[in-house]
Amino acid sequence: MGVGNMTHLILGLIHDMFFAAIPAVGFALVFNVPQKALAYCALGGAVGHGSRYLMMHFGVPIEWATFFAATTVGMIGVQWSHRFLAHPKVFTVAAMIPMVPGVFAFKAMIAMVEMSQLGYSPELIATLFDNFLKAMFIISGLAIGLAMPGLLFYRRKPIV
Repeated sequence: MGVGNMTHLILGLIHDMFFAAIPAVGFALVFNVPQKALAYCALGGAVGHGSRYLMMHFGVPIEWATFFAATTVGMIGVQWSHRFLAHPKVFTVAAMIPMVPGVFAFKAMIAMVEMSQLGYSPELIATLFDNFLKAMFIISGLAIGLAMPGLLFYRRKPIV
């Protein structure tokens, strides 16, 4: 990887993390997160979206990258919850919001509306299913990744 490519990657990562922190803080405010935790919500959103950006840059599909990023944010949220004596969801739920697949869900909905107006076509069906399934797998990755730390850390019985 050349210096120009590395600079482009780092600048893209900083840009991605900065703009992911903004909706994380916005949704944290909507969810009435304590003021002291807002910075951690922003950091969690930036780390989650930034790690997904890096994984996708290196060829990981968006569904798996979202799952691993959500798991990372969940693990960090558990650590912060022990440190600050708060529930992990205080830090993690708002941090997951920037990774919600709004574009894919919107494209699926538009394809469905076009099918109702224009009628069936193989291209519209392909667009609908492609975007719908991608959105559902990303949402599943977010949900399972968010639940993963709870499944690993808060079990009363051993895993095996």
